[in-house]
Amino acid sequence: MTGEQLQASALILATLGLFAWGRLRYDLVALLALIATVYLDLVPVKEAFAGFVHPAVITVIAVLILSHALAESGIGSWLADRLVPRDGPLWQQIGSLCVVEALLSAVMNNVGALALMLPVAIVVARNAKRSPALFLMPLAFASLLGGLVTLIGTPPNLIVSNYREQLLGEPYHLFDFAPVGGTLAVLGVAFIALVGWRLIPLRGSAEQTPLSQLGDYISEGRVPRASPAIGLTLREVEKRIAKTEARVVALIRGERTFPATAWWVKVTPGDVLMLESAPRAIDPAQKLLQLEAIERRETLAAGPLNVVEALIGPSSPLTGQRADAIQWRRSYGVNLLGVGQHGHVEKHPRHDLTLSIGDVLLLQGDDARLASLLPSLGLLPLADRDLGLQHGRRPSVSLIAFGLALLASAIGLAPPQIALMSAVAAVVVLGCLKLDEAYRAIDWPVVVLLGAMLPVGGTLESTGTTQLFAGALLGLREELSLILVMALLMAVTMLLSNVVNNAATAVMMAPLAIDLAQGLSTDPDAFLMAVAVAASSAFMTPIGHQSNTLVMGPGGYRFWDYWPLGLPMQLLILAVSVVILPLFWQL
Repeated sequence: MTGEQLQASALILATLGLFAWGRLRYDLVALLALIATVYLDLVPVKEAFAGFVHPAVITVIAVLILSHALAESGIGSWLADRLVPRDGPLWQQIGSLCVVEALLSAVMNNVGALALMLPVAIVVARNAKRSPALFLMPLAFASLLGGLVTLIGTPPNLIVSNYREQLLGEPYHLFDFAPVGGTLAVLGVAFIALVGWRLIPLRGSAEQTPLSQLGDYISEGRVPRASPAIGLTLREVEKRIAKTEARVVALIRGERTFPATAWWVKVTPGDVLMLESAPRAIDPAQKLLQLEAIERRETLAAGPLNVVEALIGPSSPLTGQRADAIQWRRSYGVNLLGVGQHGHVEKHPRHDLTLSIGDVLLLQGDDARLASLLPSLGLLPLADRDLGLQHGRRPSVSLIAFGLALLASAIGLAPPQIALMSAVAAVVVLGCLKLDEAYRAIDWPVVVLLGAMLPVGGTLESTGTTQLFAGALLGLREELSLILVMALLMAVTMLLSNVVNNAATAVMMAPLAIDLAQGLSTDPDAFLMAVAVAASSAFMTPIGHQSNTLVMGPGGYRFWDYWPLGLPMQLLILAVSVVILPLFWQL
């Protein structure tokens, strides 16, 4: 092994270790790896950022924007209302949800498609008096299965298509993945609906109570002339009752209501203070302020205020921040009433609670503020659909633009990145999507990951490291058949994809697949398809794919809850793939 090969191997192993460690976000890890390749002279300076203008990266950006446009059009809700039964056998409900999710994921970003269906799944679970855990993990897995069907379904498909173009001069077409991916998606969804959901671990009650129904309630107290609250601002009142764990929700003065975010408003005699707390805390708070009790309402929504449960999405700027360090009232004009994290509920979040993807926030504010705030913070409403978040703006235009782009790509009229970017321009020019919304729809961490890892992965090939590893595997050729070599390649790729982002896994394994195929004197297509399938089959952990991470909080899952269903799913995908891949792609 040469010095360059040792450096490339050490760098890739270190990058994999940092991905698996998870303390640094994956886009930062990829950027650090890219910088390291330049300092080690593995990548020329002038080529360091070439990955950011790669067709695969441009295509991903276009798909993210168009996915958002389709979400705004309300197509997800329309499909769900017609295809997902709100009652009936459990297997039928789960199967219907998974079918819709897989269909959407075939032409949309996986996470975007999941975000569309999450509120639907939670409503179905609550109506059926079932735990959301039975619905959300199948939904996440269906989003991965749907991505296998088309070129734009998931980044690994675009990445292996790029390597094929470098090798053979022609990329894969839009539906080249459909024969294998479609078969796997159908079988996977059928397995989940009929058998798989029974393998999901459940804890406690069969019905998971939403954050907004956990026993805290609003009490109203009139301020008498003798109250120590007179002359204090709402912020000062809240500090005074902090030890009771009660919080100010609003102040009512005649016909006017001041939310707690109007912290500068001073209390006067005759005002009505609305307090939110657990039942045990309300009497101490009332006595401390010497309020005259009026009534108690077992609801967190009061007067003009509304309450919404919102999921922290993968692009949210709140990720990594401490819940108590965020100026919810001053900066955003809302109250944070609670946080749901990995199935545990914090109604009064502790000072060291750090927010992460998949956490559920219970926010209180007026409808207009919540409607504008949630998209800007990358938050997904889980059950409340009355906030104006689904705009339904000219849905036919978005669908036609997207459909024409897919058609142009499928018949070879234009490459995918050009066809899809043309559709992006159309939906913006025709008013289906505002320009700032288009920019917000881009998941920049994924873009940075792809742009940085493409040159990093290229070092394995340019230094001859993949040929070295391929040679080691080829030594097994006398003992293993061609099918078993491909199965071994898929198994290794699947294991990596459970701890490393699937795009990064594809970047590292696709060159190895090509070298293996060349060493075995066989067509590389079957091996590249094997890598594409395996890289997108991250079913065993919550960190293997953003879809898995996104359902962890609302589903109440723990890290190891994924493997009872995830392991059979991976074995099914592996077993079926080695049978059908040679049928469609010659070995």
